[in-house]
Amino acid sequence: NGGVVVRLVGRNFHRFSEQHEFKKPNDDRALQLMTKCAQTVMQELEDIAIAYGQSDEYSFVFKKKSRWFKRRASKFMTHVVSQFSSSYVFYWKDYFKDQQLLYPPGFDGRIVLYPSNQNLKDYLSWRQADCHINNLYNTVFWMLVQRSGLTPVQAQERLRGTLAGDKNEILFSEFNINYNNEPLMYRKGTVLIWQKVNEVITKKIKLPKEEEEEKEVEVTRTKTKVVPLHCDIIGDQFWEEYPEILAED
Repeated sequence: NGGVVVRLVGRNFHRFSEQHEFKKPNDDRALQLMTKCAQTVMQELEDIAIAYGQSDEYSFVFKKKSRWFKRRASKFMTHVVSQFSSSYVFYWKDYFKDQQLLYPPGFDGRIVLYPSNQNLKDYLSWRQADCHINNLYNTVFWMLVQRSGLTPVQAQERLRGTLAGDKNEILFSEFNINYNNEPLMYRKGTVLIWQKVNEVITKKIKLPKEEEEEKEVEVTRTKTKVVPLHCDIIGDQFWEEYPEILAED
């Protein structure tokens, strides 16, 4: 009795990011727009327990409802891709204020089936490890290009065969950057989970005696919202803190 993951990836996003002048190695606007779209997907489609995103990809984990498992998987994918794509275009101007959208972006979806919770954790760990590897590489690569004036080909050559420790060393000794101080969103990606959030709203109420008078009072309501976290999901701590994510329905 496993579940379904829908993984969505931008189509030809190398070209898309160049034509829309994304900042390298990371563009906050692009990452936050991706997360906004993913939140919209989660709010529109019920039964997504958790999502994980980095760069131009997002993975959506559907709750384990066995009756939906294989039969509905392709339907999940279609829903996710269409909702995400339309949101990307719709919210673009909120994030890229001075950059016009030149053409419609495309997104591809694929289905990953996970038979057990351990498979799911392994899958998400793999995506987060990938985020770390890619971001470390891109951070050094773009430093060499932007600050040391290397051509992309020269930067590639320089990094060929280097290990993580070597890349950390280049960043530290040549650019005075401690990689561990880079923003968590870049290093860890973004995890989206449902959380109960207390919202304080102001309500006007009529006072009983003096008919005309109104009084403003603050009322606290609890709402369940999709909240972004930038944290480690490879270790056990996250899963112990949020056991409801993997709970059987």
